[in-house]
Amino acid sequence: MRKVARKCYLPTNKLILRLIQETKGKFKASFSVTGVALEQFGMYAPEVLESFRKLAKTGCVEFISETYYHSLSYMYSKEEFVQQVEKHKKLLKKELGITPRVFRNTELIYNNELAKFIEDMGYKGIIAEGADHVLGWRSPNYVYRPVNCEKIKLLLKNYKLSDDIAFRFSNPDWKEYPLSVEKYAGWINSVNGSGNTINLFMDYETFGEHQWSTTGIFRFMGRLPHEILKHPDNNFMTVSEVADSYEPMADLDIHHMTSWADLERDLSAWLGNNMQHNAINELYRIESMVKETGDPVLLEDWRRLTTSDHFYYMCTKWFADGDVHKYFNPYDSPYDSFIAFMNVLKDIEHRVKKHYDKGGIDESIKKSGSRKKI
Repeated sequence: MRKVARKCYLPTNKLILRLIQETKGKFKASFSVTGVALEQFGMYAPEVLESFRKLAKTGCVEFISETYYHSLSYMYSKEEFVQQVEKHKKLLKKELGITPRVFRNTELIYNNELAKFIEDMGYKGIIAEGADHVLGWRSPNYVYRPVNCEKIKLLLKNYKLSDDIAFRFSNPDWKEYPLSVEKYAGWINSVNGSGNTINLFMDYETFGEHQWSTTGIFRFMGRLPHEILKHPDNNFMTVSEVADSYEPMADLDIHHMTSWADLERDLSAWLGNNMQHNAINELYRIESMVKETGDPVLLEDWRRLTTSDHFYYMCTKWFADGDVHKYFNPYDSPYDSFIAFMNVLKDIEHRVKKHYDKGGIDESIKKSGSRKKI
């Protein structure tokens, strides 16, 4: 945390604050920060949390709702999903003084059913990946409405322009290398007349961590907003301002789950092999038993296991996608991560059993292992 705060969070937040001031509030940005990240800021880098508070006070920065633990809970327990979203919302209010109005699910995992569920929770917008296989001939540069929804707006990430910065910026083999501010702003300007919004969405660690400062990423970002604002048709908006400003171009039907991960843009990064399926099914199998103990420490430990990164580390993909998984993996192999995860899960089960032995849990729950559903 200290390393990434020094290389990324602190200098980038400082840069964004400066850009807001230099443009007199014309530059705007939106952040999706998990609850566990905010917790760790408070524990290990409180100056990062304070820098986010300063950004929130400008009125030019929006914070987006998500699951507190960056989990895959929507697919396994709607009850747990709602509890994590509400817990995250409360933390944003406490730490940053804001109430989020737009939602993004973990890793941009999305389908029609999720959009309807989120609309019923009161959100005005939801963000998803502008994947080619779901868009077809359509452009990601418009606002859409999910099928079977009435009010919620669907904002799609422009992955090509996002990845130009997030992944290709420092790649000398890229035909567009080196990427200049003028060249990139020209690509943005070329959308004018054939789109309403370009949603650039990337890991915040792009700035200074994935793209080191020596690549020129901070110089690039320090000049880019000024260059984009030179065009009279351009401006910056937060995600809720986009949702407020544009009517849907059309209904968009995304039946199967999509994400922003890997070439497939599906769930295979987290649920692509038997280890991952076994681990996550065993995790949610004991959900109701953990909650029945009434032990807040035990519940917190179980919820930390719901974080999607654990299953990402178990991915056995190879080639280009495998390189990405290996880069982010603290374990020597996906098999080591699976063993570590299952050992921790077994420890949690042992602690649950101690509550059973004390007679603190309804015997029917103990035998069934079933979880509550909503």
